[in-house]
Amino acid sequence: MVTFLMILEAIVCIALIAVVVLQSGKGGGLAGSIGGGADSVLGGGQKKGLDAALSKITMFLGGLFAVITLILVRLMH
Repeated sequence: MVTFLMILEAIVCIALIAVVVLQSGKGGGLAGSIGGGADSVLGGGQKKGLDAALSKITMFLGGLFAVITLILVRLMH
């Protein structure tokens, strides 16, 4: 059981890394945060299409990774 969970966690970890790398950047640091205020007011800050899907997949994989990690910790003690 522990071996299966460790393999599953490794697969989820690799998938999580891949999804994060595929996401587009959020802006250019401080300049992006100052100039990005107008975009959010005018509706340009909404995620569309692939970015929205990748964001949801990232949250799901992150949660799954956390749950598997907690289960593994519990089984190891």
